[in-house]
Amino acid sequence: MCAIYFIARYILKIAVNTRFLLKNKLEGFGWFTFEVFQRIAKQHPEHEFIFFFDRPYDQQFVFAPNVKPVVLFPQARHPFLFYWWFEFSVTQALKKHKADLFISPDGYLSLRTKTPQIAVIHDLNFEHYPKDVSWLVSKYYRRFFPRFAQKAERIITVSEYSKHDIVMLYGVDSAKIDVAYNGASESFSPITNSEKNSFKQAQTKGKNYFIFVGALHPRKNIARLLLAFDAFKKNAGTEHQLLIVGSRYNWTTEMENTYQGMQYKNEVIFCGHLTQDQLRHAYGAAEALLFPSYFEGFGIPLVEAMRSGTPVISSNATALKEVAGDAALLFDPMKTGQLTECMLTLMNTPGKKEELIERGLERAKLFTWDNTAHKIWESVLKLAHAKGLS
Repeated sequence: MCAIYFIARYILKIAVNTRFLLKNKLEGFGWFTFEVFQRIAKQHPEHEFIFFFDRPYDQQFVFAPNVKPVVLFPQARHPFLFYWWFEFSVTQALKKHKADLFISPDGYLSLRTKTPQIAVIHDLNFEHYPKDVSWLVSKYYRRFFPRFAQKAERIITVSEYSKHDIVMLYGVDSAKIDVAYNGASESFSPITNSEKNSFKQAQTKGKNYFIFVGALHPRKNIARLLLAFDAFKKNAGTEHQLLIVGSRYNWTTEMENTYQGMQYKNEVIFCGHLTQDQLRHAYGAAEALLFPSYFEGFGIPLVEAMRSGTPVISSNATALKEVAGDAALLFDPMKTGQLTECMLTLMNTPGKKEELIERGLERAKLFTWDNTAHKIWESVLKLAHAKGLS
């Protein structure tokens, strides 16, 4: 009897917030959830995983026989619905399914449940730049995330920078925060010269180009990116274009006014969302990735570009310097001229591209989703052990 009980306690019922697993719409939180929990579910068939969706799910997200999908009402995409979903629907579902613990890859938790919880808090941009999101969302984040951080039994974050930020802003004991760096898909790798030429013919009529990848959110510093590219064109006298990959959902008046005021706005190409294979070719054919964000908890495009054999020119703000290491040209994101100078340095310094490509390929080996999943599983085991579940 004792032996049976001992074995049974090792069979954990782990509930996971999977509301961002959306077919053909994986971004940020969605990719993180997809890459991490497909690995964890498959690598640990002895445990049961209960995936909480907020809408009908696609079967591709039921990663293994030990995954049980559950749809909870309502669809949570508004602060009032956030509250309802986590405080009532999730709380009731955790009790109904007798979950041993709950993991939330987007950081939102239930404040009412007694089930032990792990929050993945990627960054606290909304604390530093509250105007970068709508008034109501900012108010929700700033009211509830400090409470989520205190409620969580353990917190996972994606960089040492974000860990320090959470400790300083929320007074959380650093001992309960684990750092699990993000990864990048293994599909990103260098492409052939023939593939480069084909992609450039299709996108830029054969012209060389710089690339930016990311949602066009205020913190991505798009206005300064456009100004820096315009200045580069005036100084370099080349035919380079700028390829911008990402949704214009958060396009602001400042971005639009800057774009309309550009001398070389016709050399800027907005190509929206790309499939992962298209994105691999977009990186691989580019002269360099330009990443001018003034706030990031990690910065996955840096690693994707490095894996693709593409030089990286990155902001030195927040976690980006930590991720880039010595494999990028770094600049102050508030100084447009520094970004322009980095672009000119890359083009005019013999051997600089090759040096950055080599360093990038080596540094990218540090950031894999296998490593991320392993670190997160270690955090799960810490909590399970502390609660006597293992």
